[in-house]
Amino acid sequence: MSSRFEILTTPIADLHLLQRKPNSDERGFFERLFCIEDLQAILSGRQIVQINHSYTARRGAARGLHFQRRPHAEMKFVQCLRGEVFDVAVDLRRGSPTFLKWHGEILSDKNHRTLVIPEGFAHGFQALTDECVLLYLHTAPYCPTAEGGLHLLDPRLGITWPLPVTQLSPHDAALPLLADDFTGVE
Repeated sequence: MSSRFEILTTPIADLHLLQRKPNSDERGFFERLFCIEDLQAILSGRQIVQINHSYTARRGAARGLHFQRRPHAEMKFVQCLRGEVFDVAVDLRRGSPTFLKWHGEILSDKNHRTLVIPEGFAHGFQALTDECVLLYLHTAPYCPTAEGGLHLLDPRLGITWPLPVTQLSPHDAALPLLADDFTGVE
């Protein structure tokens, strides 16, 4: 059987986009969201150990930018199961040629795409429609003491959000701007 995924590259090394290939007919479709055999090339021996689900009620609301520090750094597979979001990954890897560069993708229930975010990246998204549901697959369990974050409106990052950000959690609103001496994460 052929792979149910096309692995696409992005302008940032190790950040991938998966184009899922649903089987469709007049009834609807069947779609594989994850397959360790098909995705081993990008998993490189990692295992999915945690699955999270989020619901964002309103268009314009945003979440992020979040990351986990070593030794709890994680790879994430992010997919939108309902609605449409602008999903963003920011390269925080110390010494990376794309350090502090960001890449965004539209993920929706219609385009069947998954953003694969490796360790050393911050992640966030903005809801482009009401009623957005996201599914996240993680290669490490969440560890509160390893959590880090950056303010998603940091001018140094210069992320071009498609809509005005209308809603942030108190936690995300309090995330810091990048310090002048920030050299990245290992």
